[in-house]
Amino acid sequence: MKRIIVSFLGLWLLYTNPLYSDENESDWMQYGGHEGGGRYSPLNQINKDNVHDLEVAWTFKTGHLDRVPERLSFLRKLVGFQVTPILLPDDVGGHLVLCTPFNEVIALDPTSGEQRWFYSPEINLMPLAGRFNCKGLSQWRDPEANPDELCAHSLFMATNDKRLIALDGRTGTPCPGFGENGQVDVTPYIKALEPTNQIRSSQLKSPPAVVNGVIIIGGTGNKFKDASSINGAVRGFDARSGEFLWAFDTLVRDQNDPDALPYSVGGANVWTTMSVDSERDLVFVPTASASPNFYGGLRPGDNRYANSVLAIKASTGELVWHYQTLHHDIWDWDLPTHPILVDVTTKEGVIPIVIQLGKTGMVYTFHRETGEPYFDIEERPVPTDGIVGDQLSPTQPFPVKPPPLIRQGISPDDAWGVTLYERESCREMITNARYGGMFTPMSTKGTVMYPQVGGGSNWGGGAFDPVRNILITPVAQVPFYVQLIPEDEVDKKLAKEPMAGNPMGPPGLIKGTGYGLFQKPLLSPLYTPCTKPPWSMIVAVDMITGEILW
Repeated sequence: MKRIIVSFLGLWLLYTNPLYSDENESDWMQYGGHEGGGRYSPLNQINKDNVHDLEVAWTFKTGHLDRVPERLSFLRKLVGFQVTPILLPDDVGGHLVLCTPFNEVIALDPTSGEQRWFYSPEINLMPLAGRFNCKGLSQWRDPEANPDELCAHSLFMATNDKRLIALDGRTGTPCPGFGENGQVDVTPYIKALEPTNQIRSSQLKSPPAVVNGVIIIGGTGNKFKDASSINGAVRGFDARSGEFLWAFDTLVRDQNDPDALPYSVGGANVWTTMSVDSERDLVFVPTASASPNFYGGLRPGDNRYANSVLAIKASTGELVWHYQTLHHDIWDWDLPTHPILVDVTTKEGVIPIVIQLGKTGMVYTFHRETGEPYFDIEERPVPTDGIVGDQLSPTQPFPVKPPPLIRQGISPDDAWGVTLYERESCREMITNARYGGMFTPMSTKGTVMYPQVGGGSNWGGGAFDPVRNILITPVAQVPFYVQLIPEDEVDKKLAKEPMAGNPMGPPGLIKGTGYGLFQKPLLSPLYTPCTKPPWSMIVAVDMITGEILW
């Protein structure tokens, strides 16, 4: 069979994927390759000896920006094209399927790039909640349906305007038995659990997880600018009917629990993708920090279930186990990528484990059924002298193995630059801020974060080679500067600008906290990072010994 490498806006994507079955071992059928998210292919047609011979076979332009109405032309700058296309089985057409940032779904011929069908849900573009994005779709074959029935093989997509949509994989026709004409409005289910006023800011951008006929979705919110960001609950829906099945709140609300938080605290959401173990009826959920990102004075305690790996029983929504990788996060070190489910082959036999990568460069590993660490994890003391009113955790979990994949912590001696001028400028910026180990608290003086909010392994995640038991992941290491500013010192006019509070933008307000926020990468006057290269790497880890190979 001829294999095609497809280029979208300069990104090369190879559609090969092991589902460890004869039928699908070379088809990239889910966001992470297969349901466990391992991103591994056994194919060897393309290798280091012939990769230089690759040529562009075809190019397809989605045209999504051209379809934005002229009166809303400013929205064309507020999109992110980060989709991972998936391949449908031959008996469903063998289409290559992707979504645009505006949730239009396009099916292509993978060998020619010709469009086979197009679907648009015509999402609401206003009021603007945030950047438009659609990172992918999910597919599911109904084992109880006649293969020739409409929607016997379905595609599922979560939309920017909070809908869950089901399409027939072969034709792109909305599934008539799913919700109302193929779609479910998720908003009422958010409101049922969310008595705050931040629902408008929420969006659904990542592909749903599908486990044995249950669709699971997370969502995003504006949690770095608002203490009362939307609730981060995970929800399950019936894949045939769209019926709501369950919700799991990712923050403790039971007022009889000492760790309970009020509904004015949100976040702990799942903005990235999830992974699935259908055999065990489990969905593995990586959560973000509670809101707001950089100040925790309104959310005392560890904020249980935030910054955690959750193993949830897909059929019921019951929590089977969880592990919190970061207590009381004030650094925006969300878990940004799905847990990788792999089987490690050891002398004792095959061990099913979970690998969780993250922004800190640390690799957390767990036994899949119990959540017990595969490599040991120990609590170590960290600084607690943060912003007045915040209550930081006295310890944080550190994996004993593998070692950190990136540098952690910074001092003025780490200042770097191509020229003496750059180096001394960087040294001065670090000296004038608060600096130290990786868990150095936020401050009104300004804190240098290293790792940073976009460091380590971000939403791109990693891949696992099951033949050699090797984990491979890209990582980034560039310092970052964050300053909390008393609200009365923030320029209120600048704080209304669209980029206020965003990296490289003017200071913005964090609603409900009494503070403003300024954040930026720590760069020299000539815009090079203030620490020595490399600023990004690809790292390989032996998952038997826990050692970094290269």
